[in-house]
Amino acid sequence: MTRVAAVDCGTNSIRLLVADADPATGELVDLDRRMTIVRLGQGVDRTGRLAPEALERTFAACKEYAAIIKEHGAERVRFVATSASRDAENRDDFVRGVLDILGVEPEVITGDEEAEFSFTGATKELSGRADLAKPYLVVDIGGGSTEFVVGDDHVRGTRSVDIGCVRMTERHLLHDSVVADPPTPDRISAIRADIEAALDLVGQSVPLREARTLVGLAGSVTTVSAIAQNLPAYDPAAIHHSRVPYARVREITESLLTSTHAERAAIPSMHPGRVDVIGTGALVLLSIMERIGAEEVVVSEHDILDGIAWKAAEDLE
Repeated sequence: MTRVAAVDCGTNSIRLLVADADPATGELVDLDRRMTIVRLGQGVDRTGRLAPEALERTFAACKEYAAIIKEHGAERVRFVATSASRDAENRDDFVRGVLDILGVEPEVITGDEEAEFSFTGATKELSGRADLAKPYLVVDIGGGSTEFVVGDDHVRGTRSVDIGCVRMTERHLLHDSVVADPPTPDRISAIRADIEAALDLVGQSVPLREARTLVGLAGSVTTVSAIAQNLPAYDPAAIHHSRVPYARVREITESLLTSTHAERAAIPSMHPGRVDVIGTGALVLLSIMERIGAEEVVVSEHDILDGIAWKAAEDLE
């Protein structure tokens, strides 16, 4: 076993995984897995820059994670930064801050690289499942972007498009720093139009309709699963590899898009940081299912973070 630490810094959250990995057997044993909502991408779509307060929140989480990594004695640390830091003019401020705190330089990866990590993390443990047909379509609905990967044992096609839940919320539902609550039909239609246009782009390079199993990743999808199961609290064990039918995803999406902030916040499994963006995240998932004719989505708690951990372990071989 090799002890590694992986950090995934996205538009909405920053996550840490410290794990013992055995590349020979495909076994990944969690020692510490946690997530902090930092909203690093706050305002990036509008200003093109990382806000000072967003950097401050992110660096505070990095300091907490640095202590955990040291406590566990990880042999290798990889820090991957995705959509928000790709888009920001002042991303060098972010890179310097992370390097000072964690001693590693964040890898500001491309959308295609992000998709590869996500595919590895989500599918490495699915290969022996006879009930899940290949090829897989892995969809990672993030805050700033959504990654699409089709593959079986190897990736056949990838594409990243800017239809993340935070980006869509800020672009269409935010006015004078207040999120429309609930959004009007016109605003929902505008979000739909952006999603459909993005799916047209994805279809040009990714064989979406060849997929036989849809695997959904990240907080929007896992939260939809938690709601579908009426969980009394967020429970990763119950969510991991759960299967949510299309009809249930549609019902939940329509409910989220017509509910108030207070009603969404009262859902027992809802993380406070997702209350304002869960409706758009669910709409992205629903639109994808409709585009490819998926009867269900297989939900995975293992995603880009696990893919980063596997890559860190391979680096030490």
